[in-house]
Amino acid sequence: MIRTDASRAIGTGHVRRSLALAHALRELGAEVRFVTRDLGADAGSIIGQAGFPVLQLPARNEPVPPSAVPHAAWAEVSIERDVMDTAEVLRAERPDWVVLDHYAFDAVWHNAIRAELGSRIAVIDDLADRMLSADLIVDHNFAPDHRVKYEGRAARESILLGGPRYALLGPAFAQAERYASQDPPASIGVFLGGVDSDNASAVVLNAIDRAGFKGPVEIVSTSVNPNLTALQTVAAARPGTSVRTDLPDLTGFFARHSLQVGAGGGATWERCCIGAPTVLLVLAENQLAVVPALVAENIVVSPEPLGTRDVDAVAAAIRALLDDATRRSVMSERARALVDGHGARRVALRMLAEGVTVRAAVRDDAERMYRWRNHPATRLVSRNVGEITWSNHLAWLDRVLDDPGKKLMIGMVGTLPIGVIRFDRLDTSRAEVSLYLDPMLHGLGLGSNMLRAAEAVVDDDLDILAEVAEGNGGSARMFESAEYARIDVTRWIKPAKGRVQAKRAG
Repeated sequence: MIRTDASRAIGTGHVRRSLALAHALRELGAEVRFVTRDLGADAGSIIGQAGFPVLQLPARNEPVPPSAVPHAAWAEVSIERDVMDTAEVLRAERPDWVVLDHYAFDAVWHNAIRAELGSRIAVIDDLADRMLSADLIVDHNFAPDHRVKYEGRAARESILLGGPRYALLGPAFAQAERYASQDPPASIGVFLGGVDSDNASAVVLNAIDRAGFKGPVEIVSTSVNPNLTALQTVAAARPGTSVRTDLPDLTGFFARHSLQVGAGGGATWERCCIGAPTVLLVLAENQLAVVPALVAENIVVSPEPLGTRDVDAVAAAIRALLDDATRRSVMSERARALVDGHGARRVALRMLAEGVTVRAAVRDDAERMYRWRNHPATRLVSRNVGEITWSNHLAWLDRVLDDPGKKLMIGMVGTLPIGVIRFDRLDTSRAEVSLYLDPMLHGLGLGSNMLRAAEAVVDDDLDILAEVAEGNGGSARMFESAEYARIDVTRWIKPAKGRVQAKRAG
């Protein structure tokens, strides 16, 4: 269950990133519904058009009391009232997870919903400006250290997924066409958020003219933009300029223009994924946590001083990027390296990690196993660090599948393969385990859960041995958490007796 809103104050970005997570969860077999309140931007319609059920909270007309939560007024109801309304529509459902993407609510809301429904709470945030009481915090913005960022803001121990690796982008972005360098620049794209209440798009259009660019300009907005009619009028007076609204996704828009002008909100990571060279404006205070870091890494350019909306400063930034094809190319490469488009899937997998299952491997798994096993991250912690040839891999797989003393299995979350695990019987009382994950999915708790699921199908009378390469702290922690005992520097064991007792207790 996902609780989020949209309005002129909030914008539509929270709904967009929540939908990205919803798509990823549904792809993995989860049932997803939304809870929202109509605050004037018709979030329910946006969500419904994306194919998800919506539970609509009743409209309220009451003052929001003073609060320590900086953005409490954005909810247009008190925290206590929203808890009552949300719990009422969810009480019959009692979802496993309630995902909250809303700056107006803090630990009071989290604790109350957890108490009412028994659900785990995931919070999508990037401000760290209020107390949180979440089981999972997702912050896909830059930060030198997300643990430090949320220090003193977490009322309970939380799993923290921080950084653009977890950027919540829609499903189209992972496989979308990427930006291709264009020189000389042919066109400019402008997207300054779904609401753009200050009509910054008109300022940018003026700046493009002052920069001397005479080519086509495409402006994207939404039907909830309060300045849409005025913007359309201004655009109509400029040859080659169009305004498009309510695009289902922006992948093609970001890819087809020589450069983009945008705001430092959630669409920043969409542009990075496509590799679009961007002039990035600061249109909200929280964007100052993102834009300076991207400028420092030469991933975007921004008008100086940061946060200015001076037309001449915006024009100078646009002109500088138009005149430098090499810089546009470098920025595109660095942006794509930062965001790969799979962040929403990673978050969904972390939420569903306890549901890992295993199935027997088959020869049709050969290609994915080969790709995962030969990845540098896997080879680095393997006994054999060399690259394996395709013919040797197929010969090995045939031998393993035909050997009754070996169990080769694929870890699964829903219908998605996530890793490989193998048990080799050494003698009548011992077996050795080895495993590796899809290298894109490290750090999500999947390895320990795949190990647990696979142990359940191994004979109860076998001690299980494991070998961990020196320096592979992640695997060592995984086996320790799975109640393996260290034998020496590299070897671990889980006795049959301990496994049977754990299985009975479970």
